[in-house]
Amino acid sequence: MMEQKKIPIGYEDFKTFKEENLYLVDKTLMIQELLDAGAQTSLITRPRRFGKTLNLSMLRRFFEDERTSDGRKIDNRYLFDGLAIMETGERYLSHMGQYPVVSLSLKSAKQPTFAMAHASLVDDIIKEFERHAYVLLGEMTQRDREQFTAAMNGKAEDIVYAKALKFLSECLYKYHGKETVILIDEYDVPLENAYFQGFYDEMIGFIRSLFESALKTSPYLKLGVVTGCLRISKESIFTGLNNLEIHSVISPNYSRYFGFTEAEVKTMLEYYDLSERYEEAKSWYDGYLFGNTEIYNPWSILYYTKSVQSGAQIATKPYWSNTSGNDIVKSMIEDADDITREELETLMDGGTIEKPVHEEITYGDIHASRDNLWNFLFFTGYLKMKSQRIENRDIYIQMAIPNEEIAAIYERSIKEWFDKKVEDLDKSPLIKALEEGDCEAAEHFISQQLMDTISYFDYAESYYHGFLSGLLKNTGRYVVLSNRESGNGRPDLILKEKKFMGKAIIIELKAAESFAEMEAKCKEALRQIEKQDYAAPLAADGYRPILKYGIALYKKGCIIKKDECI
Repeated sequence: MMEQKKIPIGYEDFKTFKEENLYLVDKTLMIQELLDAGAQTSLITRPRRFGKTLNLSMLRRFFEDERTSDGRKIDNRYLFDGLAIMETGERYLSHMGQYPVVSLSLKSAKQPTFAMAHASLVDDIIKEFERHAYVLLGEMTQRDREQFTAAMNGKAEDIVYAKALKFLSECLYKYHGKETVILIDEYDVPLENAYFQGFYDEMIGFIRSLFESALKTSPYLKLGVVTGCLRISKESIFTGLNNLEIHSVISPNYSRYFGFTEAEVKTMLEYYDLSERYEEAKSWYDGYLFGNTEIYNPWSILYYTKSVQSGAQIATKPYWSNTSGNDIVKSMIEDADDITREELETLMDGGTIEKPVHEEITYGDIHASRDNLWNFLFFTGYLKMKSQRIENRDIYIQMAIPNEEIAAIYERSIKEWFDKKVEDLDKSPLIKALEEGDCEAAEHFISQQLMDTISYFDYAESYYHGFLSGLLKNTGRYVVLSNRESGNGRPDLILKEKKFMGKAIIIELKAAESFAEMEAKCKEALRQIEKQDYAAPLAADGYRPILKYGIALYKKGCIIKKDECI
């Protein structure tokens, strides 16, 4: 029997999949579409961890006339044995192994200072020069030889590295006699990082020079492919690149090649004898729409499959969220005004919001308007497209939360924001109202906090329980117990004063389905306190008085009744 292929977590080199017997989802027909498109340079934007790096590695292994350090040709044809591209015919296969390739990732530029980010990028450029050191074996002018050697040894001037891609492709052209394929991965990572770290303008200058020299009307360029999360052009990174085609998540082009299609997920789960887990995987990791193609999050599907294989009790986790700090979601929540809160609640309830889509976003403009923030969330994978329409030449998109995984990210971010908010909140008026039996004052306090927060789970009882638990914790004089056994059941909340023979407060809450039902729900909660004898253990421990409250909640309001109202 053939050995079962390993699940490829974190592998980004296409060659490794063959060498390490890794499970590969065949995306090689992207090569056919790229050649058919005929664009000299393509910018393809997709969310992080959707296969951009692996696909560029695939393109490199297909197109590259790869050489050893002593100039011997490396045959990579075997890497594509059995894959779809091999069935497309000579029109496409004639390009295999025919071109020098420059492949550069900019992800290492995520550094705290410009000096460190610049040094990281230069180091990656140096490695690409080292990879092509065999050109020194060919005929070169003395000037080119000296400049190439200096660049490879890290001793060139800054201007050489700023224009390094063009110079390297020129040297490769002179050696091979063919134009160069240039592949640039994660092009916007340096810009995003520089914006948040405060050296945006310096980084823009370097990246612009790097790109313009290599991709703008270069006679040494066969084709270029650039990937990132966002289409950024207002900074003039791509100024004058008339040969540039841009394909974002709303474009139908290349829609099947980043992320997994439904058929690919089903095939993979079947391969690992996990077909019965398909519906669970779908609810958590499906939901994206690239062009007109339904797409699953590949990073999370791989982790989920491996987790199920290993026997984990709970395999559904927000794996994708662990690859980033999700700062943009937190920023949206922390700065939300009343309208934005309503829109977030609509999304958390499974609804949609319609927004004009702006494909050209600068990091400097992210916080300039709410529409920019929504667009940033959309293009980076935190929202999906349900449908789109055109009005007055503007594109409007119905946006929704893609799946359970992303909903969990929003929920966690909302909880963290609420916890931070209540830390600074003076809760003494609420405690005083509960101690004195002032139901009206307690109602006003809780309702005000509900108005200022963001709900999820459509105001379910579990949401209200978490809300009140967060509101009452760290109240100073009281220990707050949630769903602890007391009497014959588990009251929602118990507050016990931190002293001998101190006060105790029992709270039972109910979610009402209408305003008219609220008062009856309060009385139902109070009857439950009595029926289950929640107060007995507290009385036995000497707590007195023991105050009992029934709280009914509906949307952003609450009604509170105390025990004599049964």
